[in-house]
Amino acid sequence: MSWSKLKQQLEGFLSPALNGRVEYRAPGYRYLPDKSGICYISVDKKNVLNMSDKTNAIRWYQTELEIKNDPDIQIPITSDDIEAVRQATKGPVPEERLIVRARSRKSTEHAKELMSAQAALTKSNFIVVANKFLTTPIEESLESKDMVLNILALVDRRVGKKRILSMSEMMQLKHPVVQYFYELRRGK
Repeated sequence: MSWSKLKQQLEGFLSPALNGRVEYRAPGYRYLPDKSGICYISVDKKNVLNMSDKTNAIRWYQTELEIKNDPDIQIPITSDDIEAVRQATKGPVPEERLIVRARSRKSTEHAKELMSAQAALTKSNFIVVANKFLTTPIEESLESKDMVLNILALVDRRVGKKRILSMSEMMQLKHPVVQYFYELRRGK
């Protein structure tokens, strides 16, 4: 599918509140037909997400430790997480220590997921991901680990305001770029 046709379809799915504010761009280079070029998503004429550049306005993590020490990331711990740690320790451990271990384990898993999602995004071919978005159900795109699919789903008109508001806990575990588009859609 040509870029202009793909762009037209993606912008046709934009939420009415974001229509005209969010724009998909992929400037092509006439003399490099075999190169994918750069792709980016702009909001209010500012490049917010550039697929090939880590110097965005959105925070990019360089190490897992940065993610674990980021005070903005709140990782919810369930009783199942605490029970899993209790089973792994095989001995009497104070409840407070179990909570600390469960939080540490979960933050390590979360950090690894974020780092792999960032790496996938910088290597991502936006056109391939956008075509995948157009052919998969919106629920799969929202729950995907692919940040571009998450973003495309969040700005989609098929995701209603009630659903957006009910996703706040899930969004806490997403990359800051996904959180940015979530807040944009929420209207804050």
